[in-house]
Amino acid sequence: MTLTALLTPDPKGGYVAHNPETGTTTQGDSIPEALANLKEATELYLEEFPFKPSSPSLMTTFEVAHA
Repeated sequence: MTLTALLTPDPKGGYVAHNPETGTTTQGDSIPEALANLKEATELYLEEFPFKPSSPSLMTTFEVAHA
């Protein structure tokens, strides 16, 4: 099963990793560590709450005007 990982830098250091399909969120000191932690957390979540995604998530970007 392929799921989405959204990684953002943590202001305190490291990265926050989030999976929007399940809502699992973790962190790590590096991108590989954050992804490994997210994989583990998501696998544990899916053991308790199994589901089959209906279609792959789509991630994109957009711009907004600011003052």
